[in-house]
Amino acid sequence: MNKIFYVIFFIIHIFIYYKAFHTPARRFPLYERILRKVAGLGQIRASQTTSPTPKQYDFCDLLIVGSGPAGLSAAINAAQHGVQTVVVDEQPNAGGTLAYQWNREPKAAAIRSKLLAKAASLTNLEIRTLTQAGGYYEDHWIALVDGRCLTKMRAKAVVVASGCFEQPAVFGNNDLPGVMLGSAAQRLIHLFAIKPFERAVVLAANRDGYRLALDLLEAGVEVPVLADLRPEGEPGELGKRAADQGIAIRQGFTIYEAIPSRGGRGIAGVKLCRLDRQGQPESSPSSWVDCDGAVMSVGWAPAAGLLYQAGGHFQYCEQSHQFIPATLPMGVFAAGRIRGVFDLADQLADGARCGLAAASYLGRFEGPLPPTVEPIGPPASHPYPIYAHAKKKNFVDLDEDLHLTDFVHAVQEGYDNIELMKRYTTVGMGPSQGKLANMNAIRILARLTAKTIEETGSTTSRPFHQPVPMSHLAGRCFHPHRYTPMHNWHQQMGAKFFDVGAWKRPEYYATSAGHAEEAILTEAQNVRQRIGLIDVGTLGKLEVCGPDAAAFLERHYTGRFTKLPVGKLRYGLACDETGVIIDDGVISRVADDRFFVTATTSGADSVYQQWQRNALLWDMSVVLINVTGQYAAMNLAGPQSRHVLKPLTEIDLDPQAFPYMALREGKVAGVAARVLRVGFVGELGYEIHVPAAYGTHVWETLMSAGEPEGIMPFGVEAQRLLRLEKGHVIVGQDTDALTTPHEAGMEWTISAAKPFFVGQRSLRIHHRQPLRRRLVGLSFEQGYTGRLPEECHLVIDRGHIAGRVTSMAKRSTLGHALGMGFVRPDLAEPGTTVTIRVDGNQTVAAQVASIPFYDPQNKRQKP
Repeated sequence: MNKIFYVIFFIIHIFIYYKAFHTPARRFPLYERILRKVAGLGQIRASQTTSPTPKQYDFCDLLIVGSGPAGLSAAINAAQHGVQTVVVDEQPNAGGTLAYQWNREPKAAAIRSKLLAKAASLTNLEIRTLTQAGGYYEDHWIALVDGRCLTKMRAKAVVVASGCFEQPAVFGNNDLPGVMLGSAAQRLIHLFAIKPFERAVVLAANRDGYRLALDLLEAGVEVPVLADLRPEGEPGELGKRAADQGIAIRQGFTIYEAIPSRGGRGIAGVKLCRLDRQGQPESSPSSWVDCDGAVMSVGWAPAAGLLYQAGGHFQYCEQSHQFIPATLPMGVFAAGRIRGVFDLADQLADGARCGLAAASYLGRFEGPLPPTVEPIGPPASHPYPIYAHAKKKNFVDLDEDLHLTDFVHAVQEGYDNIELMKRYTTVGMGPSQGKLANMNAIRILARLTAKTIEETGSTTSRPFHQPVPMSHLAGRCFHPHRYTPMHNWHQQMGAKFFDVGAWKRPEYYATSAGHAEEAILTEAQNVRQRIGLIDVGTLGKLEVCGPDAAAFLERHYTGRFTKLPVGKLRYGLACDETGVIIDDGVISRVADDRFFVTATTSGADSVYQQWQRNALLWDMSVVLINVTGQYAAMNLAGPQSRHVLKPLTEIDLDPQAFPYMALREGKVAGVAARVLRVGFVGELGYEIHVPAAYGTHVWETLMSAGEPEGIMPFGVEAQRLLRLEKGHVIVGQDTDALTTPHEAGMEWTISAAKPFFVGQRSLRIHHRQPLRRRLVGLSFEQGYTGRLPEECHLVIDRGHIAGRVTSMAKRSTLGHALGMGFVRPDLAEPGTTVTIRVDGNQTVAAQVASIPFYDPQNKRQKP
């Protein structure tokens, strides 16, 4: 079934890449259902509660990864010299291989108990089990993952004593259930009291294989044969003890093939084969052995992911047939089997030396260091435990179902580099991330290319090298919100809030008007007929000061500001390097060397960050201040706004003294304020900026003064309706990631005489090319009661997409529905009828209209 799934997956993968399922188009819904079913896509459960995903930060002098004999020895020796030490291990109990692999050593249990007791007695030594060191980052920053949270540990030094991953042999049918690594069998026996087999054949190439055979016998597993890949076998005491226990030892033999049991759910036996002088199987298997298990102990590969990520370099040691550290960064140390040190006494000594070396690096130990412990033979790993099978059933990567022949084909196709071969074959890309396959893949490639393993090299290790729950990587389960100074007033008045970036803004006010659409329309009509007040404190508010302030703004906006008089303001449009609209706002000149700039609510932070970067890159004499949170802002708009504001301010509001698009500073309701005459909603209006602490006072004073004139607060939805009637663009709604000023009908903002602004070169290129689309008004007949489009519904012309709706108001103060949208240039002529597809596969007709819809002569906002 596993192979069938991968075949289906591969076929689907190829078909999707080459779009085979996209023709004929009528069949794609069928293909889509099949693909979604095969992909195993689940369903969202709205009732599912979110698990907490806390993050924490921690610090220590020395972090030790691995609590085996080398790791514990290093920790104790460092902690005894006053080093604040933390040991982490992903296993539930400390001790590493002492708990399951060294049980044949009489002193192993006593050594483990002594190490743990000593560690427990040191108050500056902490052991954290069930905790993996998932990734290594700059400056000894290590991600620690446990069952509860992700800990961001910052250590002054790090010791990696993470040991090795046992490596499988490659032979026929080595993917069958019942074929197992020796260390896995030992864990089952010693850690979980599970008897893994009834009768097992052991494949060995080191001392560990003989310890394994004796452990199996002690657990009640019959071991008829131990096949040793080495022609000389095991000359030491372990070999003699295994032979004395009645195990038939076949020196210079391998398992050629595992024979599946009926149904393929296990193995019924193995075929053994003698190896020739070149270490390859002879022409045919020489014997059959009945068994239900085949256990391998043929070699190890260092668990070196963290050291690679730290910037360490490894070299291949021919004596131990293993990669070992060659150079390590300052403050990073390695101990134990990761260095090729496998003898128990040597691991303890190597850990002690490493702990003292770390203490010396941290300035806590000044004495001479013990001599470096060098790996000794015989090697614990076989140089090439890979044996071809006539039926190609020899798996190198069990995750990806890769056979030995897959690597042969990769080299034949020219993928003779280890990184290229990885991507061609997908070796190491499965759940185990190459822990069981990468070393054998390197050996195979080296042999196929007639290179040494050192010349072949290894692949790059990236975090995380162990599986990490997605919940631990997720952000915290909260959303930060920002509130304007008048937020509590809005709540008391029944405001319905919605999110605009990080801000909470009133969408509309729930009044006696009833339904939301009625409330919004009532608020808009009140602005048109009388007076309204809206909270615009969420606008970005930036100050640009210094000798180069005007020149700095001219580089960011398409218009001219050098000659802008003090006390005047101008609309500003900003583009990126490709000429795409990214933000807009109002630029007011407060003094010769000082400007007050407003930006969109959602774009203020990114604009400020980009300005800071450019100020440094351009080396301009400017000071940039983000005062968004320091000012409250409100827009008083409507025919009665001058009448209401006049008694509350010392500013001369006469149209001659304070014309449209001007700035004045003075007191409003006794508070120092900046007042801008702008008309985003298309009516006489004053945008009032005051210190945030006085925002509620000024707001309430304006509301009280406006009561006789019928003042009402209005929310964002009413403002959007009013600006739509006026044809004003909202960046990010009426524009997208490809919109240029020419497409949006905003070419009037571009100053052709300027020597430079961001996006200028791209806009010149765009201007020479024919327009692909144009932003236009969309109007519907008064009294139309049919279905109306929503934003993003498509304009269709003769079966093809010809545009889309960007803004839509189903009700307006003009008495009919209206909107804005992009259409092809040939459809942009006012009076043209366009067809819009709405939900339910229906279409409606709309008329292209000139914008603005309301007061095209701007008489209402310039009295």
